[in-house]
Amino acid sequence: MSAVQDEAYDGPENLDSEDGEYSEESDRIGELKIEEIENPQSQPVHGQDGDKVDTRLNANGTSFKGYGKRAYKLQDEGIKSPPSPRDEAERPSSADGSLSIPDDTPSIQGSLASTPSRPGPIRNFNRSPTPSLRPFDRRFQARIASSPVGSPRAVSPAFLNAHSRSSSAAYTLQDSEDIQFETPWEVVRWTKLRKMTGQAFSEVGKRNFGRPTCIAVSASIALGTSKGIIMVFDYNQNLKSIIGPGTKAVESGAVTSISISADHTTMAGGHASGSIFTWEIAKPAKPFLHIAPVDRNRTPNIDGHSPDAAILHVGFLGIRHTALSSADDKGMAFSHLATRGMGMVARSVKTTRILGRYLASSASAAVQKKPSSVLSFSPLPLGNAEHAADIMGLVAMLTPYLLVIVSTMPIAQTQFKTPRPKEVASHSAMTAALAWFPSVKLRAKTKEAPEQSSRVKLAYCWCNVLTVLEVAEAEPSETSGKGDPPSLQFKPRSRWKAEEAIVGVQWLSRSVMAVLTITQQLLILEDNTMIVTDSSDLLQKHIYHADLFSGQLTRLVDQLEDEEVAAMHGVVADAFYMSFRAYKGRLFLLGYNDVSFGTLSNWADRLLALVEDGNYIKAIVLATSYYTGETDKVTVGLPEDDNIRHQLVQEKLLELMLASLKYAFGQAKKGGSVKAQQQLLDELATACIQACVRLPDMEFLFDEVYPWYQEGHVETVFLENLEPGIDGGEIKILPPIVIKDLVGHYIAQGLSSRLEEILVNLDPCTMDIDQVTGLCKENRLFDALFYVWNQALNDYTTILNDLLDLDLTQQNNAIAQQETSVLDKEATASKVYPYLSYILTGRTYPTGKQMPYDQANLAKADLYNFFFSGRGLDGLPRGDVSPQSSGFGSRTNFPNLRKILNFDAPSFLSMLNEAFEDSFLNGHQEHLSNEQPGGLTEAQKFGLSVNRQWIVSILLEVMTPPNYESNDTVYLDMFIARNLPKFPQFILLPGHILHKVLIGLCQYPSDDVADDCQLSVEYLLSMYQPPDLGSLIPLLHEARFYRVLKSVYKADKQYTKLLQTCFEDRDNLDAVFECIGDCLRHSAGLRNQQVEDIRMVIIEHARDLISADVTKTAATVDQYAADLHSTMLATLSEDRAGQFEYLQMILQPSRSTASQEKKVAPPRDFIEQYIRLMCEFDPSHVSSYVDELKTGDLRLEEVLPALEDSGAIDAAVILMAREGKVREAINRLIRYLDTLESALLGLLDGATRSPDMKNTAEAACDLIVSIQNYARVGVWICQWQTRAAAQAKPTLSRAKSAKAMNEALSTDEELWLDLLDTIVTVTKSASEDLERLKGSQNANGEAKSDLFNRMKMITDLRSIVQETFTALLNASTATRINENRRTDVSFLRILHAFLSRASLSSPSLSNLRGVLSAIFSAYSYEEELLALSNRLLDNDLFVHVTEADILRRRGWRPLGQVCEVCGQRLWGPGAGGHIWEAWQRRTEERHAGAQRGLAGHASKSRSADTNGKGKGVTRPDKNVAISEATTSNDEVEKEKGGSDAIVVFACRHMFHRGCLEKMQNGEAVGQSCGKPGLDLECPLCT
Repeated sequence: MSAVQDEAYDGPENLDSEDGEYSEESDRIGELKIEEIENPQSQPVHGQDGDKVDTRLNANGTSFKGYGKRAYKLQDEGIKSPPSPRDEAERPSSADGSLSIPDDTPSIQGSLASTPSRPGPIRNFNRSPTPSLRPFDRRFQARIASSPVGSPRAVSPAFLNAHSRSSSAAYTLQDSEDIQFETPWEVVRWTKLRKMTGQAFSEVGKRNFGRPTCIAVSASIALGTSKGIIMVFDYNQNLKSIIGPGTKAVESGAVTSISISADHTTMAGGHASGSIFTWEIAKPAKPFLHIAPVDRNRTPNIDGHSPDAAILHVGFLGIRHTALSSADDKGMAFSHLATRGMGMVARSVKTTRILGRYLASSASAAVQKKPSSVLSFSPLPLGNAEHAADIMGLVAMLTPYLLVIVSTMPIAQTQFKTPRPKEVASHSAMTAALAWFPSVKLRAKTKEAPEQSSRVKLAYCWCNVLTVLEVAEAEPSETSGKGDPPSLQFKPRSRWKAEEAIVGVQWLSRSVMAVLTITQQLLILEDNTMIVTDSSDLLQKHIYHADLFSGQLTRLVDQLEDEEVAAMHGVVADAFYMSFRAYKGRLFLLGYNDVSFGTLSNWADRLLALVEDGNYIKAIVLATSYYTGETDKVTVGLPEDDNIRHQLVQEKLLELMLASLKYAFGQAKKGGSVKAQQQLLDELATACIQACVRLPDMEFLFDEVYPWYQEGHVETVFLENLEPGIDGGEIKILPPIVIKDLVGHYIAQGLSSRLEEILVNLDPCTMDIDQVTGLCKENRLFDALFYVWNQALNDYTTILNDLLDLDLTQQNNAIAQQETSVLDKEATASKVYPYLSYILTGRTYPTGKQMPYDQANLAKADLYNFFFSGRGLDGLPRGDVSPQSSGFGSRTNFPNLRKILNFDAPSFLSMLNEAFEDSFLNGHQEHLSNEQPGGLTEAQKFGLSVNRQWIVSILLEVMTPPNYESNDTVYLDMFIARNLPKFPQFILLPGHILHKVLIGLCQYPSDDVADDCQLSVEYLLSMYQPPDLGSLIPLLHEARFYRVLKSVYKADKQYTKLLQTCFEDRDNLDAVFECIGDCLRHSAGLRNQQVEDIRMVIIEHARDLISADVTKTAATVDQYAADLHSTMLATLSEDRAGQFEYLQMILQPSRSTASQEKKVAPPRDFIEQYIRLMCEFDPSHVSSYVDELKTGDLRLEEVLPALEDSGAIDAAVILMAREGKVREAINRLIRYLDTLESALLGLLDGATRSPDMKNTAEAACDLIVSIQNYARVGVWICQWQTRAAAQAKPTLSRAKSAKAMNEALSTDEELWLDLLDTIVTVTKSASEDLERLKGSQNANGEAKSDLFNRMKMITDLRSIVQETFTALLNASTATRINENRRTDVSFLRILHAFLSRASLSSPSLSNLRGVLSAIFSAYSYEEELLALSNRLLDNDLFVHVTEADILRRRGWRPLGQVCEVCGQRLWGPGAGGHIWEAWQRRTEERHAGAQRGLAGHASKSRSADTNGKGKGVTRPDKNVAISEATTSNDEVEKEKGGSDAIVVFACRHMFHRGCLEKMQNGEAVGQSCGKPGLDLECPLCT
């Protein structure tokens, strides 16, 4: 509170203690009379068929007026509420009449459906499991998994916060199908103040009082007008007071701002002339205080507003009437403190400047300050809780640049300032707004808790960036005194960015803000989350706004040319702050033609709007979301506290559901059929169930909601909507009548599996056990039956005994029911064994959840006692049942065990194998007897003592022939063989039993279990060593247990038998190769006889080995027994493809899948055979393989026929050349080239008649590629022959080389000549035919040359000629030595002979010209490329040289214009006229020398010019000195000794030459710049 108590103070307004809103009880706005307005929400609303729906809610949404228990009364006289089960005695339910419709739902994981639909083929369930089942590796699974978290149905409808310009459509609903609906409520309910509007905006009112310009709201509503008058209205819209007429106020211009004091008794008004008046509302005839503007020219030492400044903002500070703050449009802000007048002593006002600077005087008008204005302004209002800032008179101000918070008491002091955020976009609209929210009391959670208050908050925004700033009191420092003002901390808490500029912001409550944008869109923003919850368009409200700042800030926007221009705004927006106000949670708008106020619609208003619109289902969904807090709570007026919100919403939600049910079923019955409205009732059921689950009130759901659906005979709709809640774990309890109806409905629809999933997710402790178990037995719902019986009665054996007895009874029925009995048996088995597996491993059946430890152990004890205690069907013991007793093996002992073994022994033993892995067996469970209430029964004690040894012993005694056949006993043998190695410390069996188990496993009854039996033998032999293993070898061979035999032979080092066994194992022949490698590698250490025996086995099974894998066989034999290759190839004598693959692995391992390094050269006959086979199966790789061979690796005559037959001419030619038959090779190659030429010419000749030009072109391209390849082979042969001949040919002298031109060609030269002649002939002939295709067209009018790609073919042919001539030139030309001319003439001799031969074959000169053009045209393309490259290179070089020359001519620019030593000006203005005269004389001399044309003078002139252009001496440090003579050298030397010459260095320092020489100690004195011996250095840089 303020320490100044000089004025009466009524205290702050009563604020809501929870949200900081002003309370409804003391709000006089609630008494606002609006007689002239028709409120549509106060009228009765009619339903769909004219039914009156009176659903009015009160203003604050806390109660429904005019109703008792149920607020929503959808009146329907013909409908009565169905009787509630709460009023009736519960009647026992019966399962009579329940239909039993089979369920066709397929089972999962080996579990059959509960009730098969119809007889099918008889299947023997798990009697002989296939090897893929692995009976002792699989795990039993229930058909029903753990309850899913998600539900198959859609969840409750959600609410989206979409924003649009539509007022009522801003808040949208979304149903389960993602369809958006427009909400019927208005975000803000606006009311026009008609009476007030009539007085202020009428023509009479405007004429008398002026047009309204601003509004202020407190306990009264004040309007400032353009004539300087303030009109004050009460909340009855009565004109309470007219302030200003007959006073100086009307002479001060329009009222531009008004404010009301904290106690509502005083009014302050700012005027356009700079005057401020305060008035007591009760005494309007005379102003209470007048603060006049100050003329700074007359009184420069007095602070105050200037006469031409309009007061844009004014406000009271704290509770005082005489403390004000104000701001004008010039950017100036002041605080005004007035003294209390005493008698004749008038009041005096002390004005202090708190922001801005006065305008500069005319003398300093050149330097103007930046234009500024106070865009937004607000003193801190008082809340209902004390805060340290209340006594400081805080004022917040926004300028275009800064937020400034100033404390005005006791002295003016800046407390906080911050610049405009960087997030503000460049060149956007310039807007600003701010609003304080004071400290308010918070509701205490408990009565004993101390009172707490909220922090002061300031919301401020520039453009579209809004920031919330919190103000807290800082801890006082040690140095602060008792009377010092408190210290405050300002912390920006959150920031939000709107889509458009913000022009106004007001607090509606402690957590809700109203934001007005520049397009007059109202956004409701939640403070905690900074999320827009609603939006509304106010464009039709025509809010009053004025251009108050553009005149002052125009230069800031348009004319500033500094660095801040890019961050400033592009336009100055109008001001809205004077017409957009909020008070006690209500918004007030001053429009151009009216005044209106609006209230944010609360949660009750929105529910009411939905009901009035007929969307009662969505109303229930929305109310549910309000209850749970999933939607925005604060915005709609709901408290944050869950308990308070639940109490507020729960009653209304229940009433809404009852009213909706009555209305929905009434409308359905009026339509004639309730089922016709099934979709609507389905949605209603979903909404009601979700609401009751969230409340939670399941009693209301089944006592009030469900009877409506029963009466309408649509209970199936309700029951199906229960399923998602049950599956999701939200509904755990159902009344017995509902369970009965639920079971009957799902059975009738054939949905047994879904019904079981529902029942196992309910709490059995609340069920009618007799009813549920009867229904489950009747409909064979075994999963649900097990679950209910176990969970409700904690009994795990009775229901199992009943189920087995039921099955035995069915097995004794007539033969006519045999098929049904078998199917029932399968269904029973599919439940019994997973049930036993789950319970014996501590899991709840069928959900799979872990049972509590003690409960699980007792359940296991009951089951083990049930099967292994020796008790009969009546539960009584049958004499001595120990394994040592004489009657132990009697059929009367262990009846339950025998019964389940007779039912399905394999499945039981498979289940028991899983149970053996549980730690219960052989565990210590003595502590259970002390913890169990009442102790343990004898049966439980016995069950806890059962261990693995006991179970195995009993099974061995019970499962004996002839009672059990081998089909069952083999599973017992597998069970023992598997578990004995796992638990050797718990199971001890004599050797003869283990030997018997081994024999039983070897003598398995069918091949289906062979693999499992072999695996079991491997398990058993891992820890048991038979004394006479040799006697079991025949049995193992007979059983085909090859893995066991391999391990036995390998352990005994019988490698021959081991390899023989590997060959016998046809299912794993790949192991043969590994076995051969292990036996024959050097590290194996076998004796020679053993190695020989192994080789004999390999030879005997050569065909088996090759049939397994030819490649692996070749690699293995080549690595370990290379001498057996002939044997293997002989085995493959009838398989030529196999031979090729085998030889390829040996000879070319890099091309095979299993490459091996070749260590020894292969035999020649293998290579020859491989080439012959390659010509047959892979001719394209013959040439590459032949290239890899060496001379002598094969015989040419053996492979030449195959090569020629396969068309591998290139390989044949290469082999002939290697054999020395070069001439024959070239002849063979030329003949083949002639053949290719004929084929190509034939294609080209027939191209004009070919119907398929595309395929013909492809074939021609392939032929040209072949010609290229064979031409390269011929070039290779010729090059090879030329190199061989060059070694024996001497180098000829120049004289001898001239004679050699006329001699005959050598052998290598003849080879080149024949090859060239053939290639040129082919090229010439094919090119001529291709040229003839030019211009011809096919039937479609397409050019054949285009289809043939003629130019590409011609280019390819010419490239052959070019490559050949290039190779000839390189091969026949000797290397130049010591720059001497070459003396070899081989190339010329060949060319001369070639031309001579061409002239003979070409009788005319034109033909010879064609031959030559074919030769040299091949080089034309290369010549063009070379010329183009040269041009590009020359151009690039020219560009770089030009750039270098430009840089060189640019020269160096000196740092200054004076000599660095003497300080005299060297160039530029003031340098002296002798420089200009010397330059003129020098120019004339140059011109005269050029005219005379004298060489010497020209040379001298060029030398002088060179020096003049700045060339100097390059120093080692790259510092080049440039000297420029101001006069000619002769004159300088004569007159001044060259001292006026200028020297410029690379460092840009400039000197007189004479000055520079003096500084260098007289070195080179008298020498001119540029002469030899000159060595100048910059003295400032060295």
